[in-house]
Amino acid sequence: MPEDCVDKPHIVTCTAPVNIAVIKYWGKRHEELILPINSSLSVTLHQDQLKTTTTVATSRSFQEDRIWLNGKEEDINHPRLQSCLREIRRLSRKRRNDGDPILNATGLSHKVHICSVNNFPTAAGLASSAAGFACLVYTLAQVFGIEGELSGIARQGSGSACRSIYGGFVQWLMGQKEDGKDSLAQQVEPESHWPELRILVLVASAERKPVGSTSGMQTSVQTSCLLKHRAESVVPGRMAEMIQAVRRKDFAAFAELTMKDSNQFHATCLDTYPPIFYLNSVSQQVINVVHRYNRHYGETRLAYTFDAGPNAVIFTLQQHVPELVEVVQHFFPPETNGGQFIKGLPVNPVAISEELKQAIGLEPMSKGISYIISTKAGPGPRVLTDPTQHLLGPDGLPKESV
Repeated sequence: MPEDCVDKPHIVTCTAPVNIAVIKYWGKRHEELILPINSSLSVTLHQDQLKTTTTVATSRSFQEDRIWLNGKEEDINHPRLQSCLREIRRLSRKRRNDGDPILNATGLSHKVHICSVNNFPTAAGLASSAAGFACLVYTLAQVFGIEGELSGIARQGSGSACRSIYGGFVQWLMGQKEDGKDSLAQQVEPESHWPELRILVLVASAERKPVGSTSGMQTSVQTSCLLKHRAESVVPGRMAEMIQAVRRKDFAAFAELTMKDSNQFHATCLDTYPPIFYLNSVSQQVINVVHRYNRHYGETRLAYTFDAGPNAVIFTLQQHVPELVEVVQHFFPPETNGGQFIKGLPVNPVAISEELKQAIGLEPMSKGISYIISTKAGPGPRVLTDPTQHLLGPDGLPKESV
């Protein structure tokens, strides 16, 4: 066999989605294994709007493992990255030792090159680590011939990454075992279950958040009495109610639980000592707009949720999207010379009534929202079969455009 064929890298590219928790995960019972103090539930967002793309190449000619994130080479020795790499290689070795004939040709001793890009702001409270680690683990699994349960491996990279291994509506069971083997994600319903549900991400700030989730959680677990009460007494009941609301497609129940859980999560951040402020004045204005909008119509048409950052995620039904977008544009007027305000799924413009403006009755806050991403529930990770979509070239290095 010619030498260049032997050294030609084996390359796989996959994409994975962002997920937004409606019952929040906050706080770990085991830092290294990333075991949560409560279960959580999320909606997987569609990859047409929000995704991570990851390419993994292996070759015997590679001298060392390397990784590039969003165009910049990063330290491959990050403990969480190493956890995922170690576990995938361990499972691959186990399969080969168990006599799986498919794996004989896989170069287990070969080094890997990893290249990953997000099509959304990183570290701005938009679950970039969830999509990133889910994509990394899923792609490595394809390269090393691993099948079956991957959420437990993704969890060791970033807790919420375990939920991005599935599409639709996903629960992460906290588990009871000390080794974390039962702390896994499960799909509650597929993305096709509730086709009318829409999600609008209101990007209030694409900046890096002032307090990272990992350190924020540690401080909350150490100092917040409310967090302990939430994990033990509140979340178990909410999880059961939320699963029922999703299965019944009961928007009013889903919306109320989503907002209450977001509020309580941020209350635990305030109850942390010293307190953590992820919400800003724009976030607070969004909360007011949503409640006044719902009160005007006498029913719950909108729900907000906020992760560890100021960006609002609004859930609504398809028929309310055009009016909601106009409301956001009126109360958070964008810069006229800025880029596209609405990204993602197209939205037809409508006029909003003076009655609604007066019912909301707040002063417009200019430049509060940079842009809106319009999306819906979507599928889990997938493999890209077109080789032109690889982020790494035949030499195993990032392509110029990455």
